[in-house]
Amino acid sequence: MSEQFGDESLESLLEYLRDTRSLDFTGYKRPSLTRRIRKRIDAVGAGGFDEYRDLLESDPDEQERLVDTILINVTAFFRDEEAWNFLSAHVVPDILAAAGTTESIRVWSAGCASGEEAYSLAMVLADHLGIDAFKERVKIFATDIDEDALTAARRGVYSERQLEPVSPERRARYFETSPDGFVFRADCRRQVIFGRNDITADAPISRLDLLVCRNVLMYLVTDTQRHVLDRFSYALKPSGYLLLGKAETIIAHADLFDPVSTALRVFRRSSSTRPPGVAALADRVGSPEVLRDLALAATPVAQLVLDVDGRVSGANTRARAMFSVSVNDLDRPFWELDVAHHPVELRPYVEQAYAEGRPVVLHDVSRTLADGQEQFLEVSIAPLSTSAGVDLGVSVAFADVTELGRTRVDLVRSSRDLATANADLLSMNQQLETSNEELQSTNEELETTNEELQSANEELETMNEELQSANDQLQTMNEELLSTADRIEAGQEFLDAILDGLPVAMAITDHRLDLVVWNRAAEHLFGLRTDEAIGRSFPALDIGLPVGEISPLLHAAVAQRADSTTDTPNGTESAASVTLAARDRRGRPFSCRVSVRRIGRPASTDPIVMVLMEPIPDSVSQAETP
Repeated sequence: MSEQFGDESLESLLEYLRDTRSLDFTGYKRPSLTRRIRKRIDAVGAGGFDEYRDLLESDPDEQERLVDTILINVTAFFRDEEAWNFLSAHVVPDILAAAGTTESIRVWSAGCASGEEAYSLAMVLADHLGIDAFKERVKIFATDIDEDALTAARRGVYSERQLEPVSPERRARYFETSPDGFVFRADCRRQVIFGRNDITADAPISRLDLLVCRNVLMYLVTDTQRHVLDRFSYALKPSGYLLLGKAETIIAHADLFDPVSTALRVFRRSSSTRPPGVAALADRVGSPEVLRDLALAATPVAQLVLDVDGRVSGANTRARAMFSVSVNDLDRPFWELDVAHHPVELRPYVEQAYAEGRPVVLHDVSRTLADGQEQFLEVSIAPLSTSAGVDLGVSVAFADVTELGRTRVDLVRSSRDLATANADLLSMNQQLETSNEELQSTNEELETTNEELQSANEELETMNEELQSANDQLQTMNEELLSTADRIEAGQEFLDAILDGLPVAMAITDHRLDLVVWNRAAEHLFGLRTDEAIGRSFPALDIGLPVGEISPLLHAAVAQRADSTTDTPNGTESAASVTLAARDRRGRPFSCRVSVRRIGRPASTDPIVMVLMEPIPDSVSQAETP
């Protein structure tokens, strides 16, 4: 890549757009982004990214054109029909069943472009709920970073061609005719709220039942995708659904969502996703990433996370199974739970961990299980704090060391058996570690291959949308050309009607004296049809008129100069006339007055010559006398 199109110049341009326009494209994939920006650079003739940045600083209109080029607003009503059918048949009924008959329904269309997707969601929900219930219970938030697209979406006006995917029944139910096309009905339109939101930077909309973000993630790099999906996971309710585009997937981020239909890109928020209490705690005393990383750094066993107020902020799957902690226990005071007191009273040890600022470990904690077996636990209470020493909470981990406890009991009975058991355990651990390393290596290779395939698929989808955008532009140009051709054809028919209505025979030639007009009066007078005359040289015609005697007048008209001393109206030169003996199409003689004049602009280098052939009435009468 040349210096004018270097990586550093591109990054500088992206930082300029972020700082001056609040448009952060730094998380977008560079191949697609470079291709779209260079399209504008080629259009304005700039020499590279740096020169184009100078143009952006001086031309605000070019900034708008660049944003329109980068943000490919390719959308349609019910795009990918199979996904919408699944949404209507399975997802929406499940959402409505979970919400009951009174709870509100909240939906977010992220990257809504010109609004077709948001209005499609409105129609599907109104079909299931009915218009009245839809207006009372549903809120659809539709966001984008393209202000022009949002302006069009707020109007809700679409052409007949844009409404082709909408069934006639839905069109009649949800759209009204207007002078500009079809407009979405006003009473349902109030439930669709449009606004600007950058999903990579702005706070997400919360408490969602359904989040639709189609063909947006494929433009983002992997780290930014993870960041956005993490926001989406907290935006959704525990039972909330996520619908992505057909070229997008979240295999690399499967810890956040469970697949509902992988083929149709329908997902549901994972039950193991961090509960809202952790986010609330982080909002009070630190960032969500700090608390999450510290919690994940704790021992990978049954684990509870408490905030600084002693409330349960999180419980992993193992802890829920061991101590019957449910989702309803999240955000409750920890001391109200049975696990806080059995098999051991934990309050003094939690206070000790806070006071000493280090983990407190309890060994050989035993409890009796439901089947009568004795279980041995090792309890580790670790304070969670920032690097500045600000307490965020505490992690309480329970390691099942029953086997180790029984081994200690057996040690009293037989040291030999213990040594053998330890050796077997070590061997098993080594085998497990070896197998785990091999499995991890294989898994990483598969993930790498999958990421490469996903990246290629997203790039192809990006190019496809660019081609579709270009096709839409070509179709618009074609419609304009057809309209222009219709007007030209109407004008030509009008001119032909005027020429054929003249009572005088007329011929018009170009500067080479080839015929371009031969009217109907000339046909009747000399018997030469128009289709036979057009394109032929006038001086070479074989008709009843001695055209050889007119040739000097024709050549003189062509040779007239633009500096002629005679000014005539409408750009027409003075006429030269001659009276000739001629014969009509039946061979009857008559006298014909022939007028030759140059027409058109005087300065034209390609003049047009008009020839009027008018029979003298007396001679015509004599010619017709038997």
